[in-house]
Amino acid sequence: MAAILLLTDMPTRSRKLASLLEALGEPVLVDLLDPAEPTTLPAPESIRAVVSDASLSRSTQVAALRRHLGRLGPNRPPFLCLMHEDTPRARVQAQALGANRTLSAGYAARSLAKTLEGLFVGDRLLDAGRATTAGAAAADVVLTHLLDLGRAGTAPTRGLVRQGAELVLSALDKADVRTWLDVVWRFDDATHQHCLLVAGLAAGFARHLGMREADCHELTQAALLHDLGKSRIPLSILNKPGRLDDKELAVMRTHPTIGYDLLRDGDYPEVMLTVVRSHHEALDGSGYPDNLRSDRIPDLVRLVTVCDMFGALIERRPYKKPLGGDEAYATLQGMDGKIDIDLVRAFQPLAEAAGAAVPSIAA
Repeated sequence: MAAILLLTDMPTRSRKLASLLEALGEPVLVDLLDPAEPTTLPAPESIRAVVSDASLSRSTQVAALRRHLGRLGPNRPPFLCLMHEDTPRARVQAQALGANRTLSAGYAARSLAKTLEGLFVGDRLLDAGRATTAGAAAADVVLTHLLDLGRAGTAPTRGLVRQGAELVLSALDKADVRTWLDVVWRFDDATHQHCLLVAGLAAGFARHLGMREADCHELTQAALLHDLGKSRIPLSILNKPGRLDDKELAVMRTHPTIGYDLLRDGDYPEVMLTVVRSHHEALDGSGYPDNLRSDRIPDLVRLVTVCDMFGALIERRPYKKPLGGDEAYATLQGMDGKIDIDLVRAFQPLAEAAGAAVPSIAA
């Protein structure tokens, strides 16, 4: 069982608190003022949390706390500081010691366990955020390589695309769509941001639908590749800070066929190639580049189209404010006849999770 280190300058008082911690971990009581303090303490990796039940107005106790906390290294577990004195000096000392949270000692009896539980949740979320940031950064390295190959007129290998999809799915397994989007919104390049947004939404949608693992990977790979053709679009059009005029829009609309042509001689399955070529098609035949109607648009394409359109609606652009989740989802609902409305209904939980994280235009 993981330990909870209870550092105290008054063991008789702290023994009562220790009984409140037993459901969360094994309490290990350490007397900060005992010159013969135990030399055998739990290994740092086995300590789930540290609780200080000591005065912060006395230098002896503060020095002892600092020494014990220092033993735990840079990856120290959550640290809760009980405040016996509500003074500026005590608050400064708690901050200097790196307390994740403080709690008035007078409320410890009824709030200690609940406060610690909140810290554990926060710590898990922090770990998930770090893992997602690392996963998104690694996926962006792969995406950069994909787009660089596209600019050179070279098709990326299937292995490279698989690697990118695995990074996205692994990040989604550790966190959730909202955390993924929070991270990806920090990317400055619009094409990178969009491709990673859509890949994350597609991966999350696949998991939500209970798709087979192989199908989850295929869908995520297709989402990563769907805008590969934009690598061949002039940057003056791709990164234009305002809306495109008719001529520029016509050039932009060539990206599906450009991407398809780059990939068609490789070892990509036909349905993945169809996603790249047809993700802007509409069920009523009004889409591009082939004006396909519903009976010629496969399910995988329809899935990516929903993710692609939702991603575009919630993205930040210099010339438009991102829509909130509810408004973006309502826009999708209003496109019945153009996109698969059954998939839109199934997408609602993803829209709600994503919408909660939509950034402001000034973010």
